[in-house]
Amino acid sequence: MTDLLIDSNIRTCVFLPIVVITFLVGILRHYVSVLTDSQVLIRSRMLRENGGTLPKSSFQMRRHYFNNEDSGYFKTQKRTSPNTNPMSDPSVMTDMLKGNITNVLPMIVIGGWINWMFSGFVTTKVPFPLTLRFKPMLQRGIELTSLDPSWVSSASWYFLNVFGLRSIYTLVLGENNAADQSRHFQDQMSGAAMALPPDPKQAFKAEWETLEICEHKWALQNVESELLAMKD
Repeated sequence: MTDLLIDSNIRTCVFLPIVVITFLVGILRHYVSVLTDSQVLIRSRMLRENGGTLPKSSFQMRRHYFNNEDSGYFKTQKRTSPNTNPMSDPSVMTDMLKGNITNVLPMIVIGGWINWMFSGFVTTKVPFPLTLRFKPMLQRGIELTSLDPSWVSSASWYFLNVFGLRSIYTLVLGENNAADQSRHFQDQMSGAAMALPPDPKQAFKAEWETLEICEHKWALQNVESELLAMKD
């Protein structure tokens, strides 16, 4: 095997950006997943609790946005119940396919960009000897039969980061975060993703029912007389 000497500056310029990009994309995926539905539910709850400070027309307009039978958010945004059996409801399989595409597409795009940007670069070396069987896994994009299998190419280093940052994501974001790409793949293979709480479909239904029966009570209805009474 040919030993390879690598410039430490080049190694840093390739090694660190891949780690940082992979980590930040995972963080972004987590917060987008969390905020999409939770923020809508928070806005609806705030409308119910503080709607009295709005004029009735403004309150009705906001409730129409959430609860309208034809165009309301809670009616048009379909969510799959985690307890739904995919064999009895074909739409569940469609939603799972959409979720898979959403999770995999960013990884493919970023992986392709890294493979194009850092094509032919090696980023690090495994601190123990490996056999030739590891070359296809650790040296994607580098076709050198004489290169020691311990060296890791930029493309392989990216995929190692995708599946190896689980502990860091758990430390920063806590358990059951949406940034861990490897957990998504395991859940999809085992079917565990269909049994994970919470149930957004039931949350949307409950919030729709609560907002539907919420009555508008104008908090400033007698404010003029009350101010005059306080002045006297």
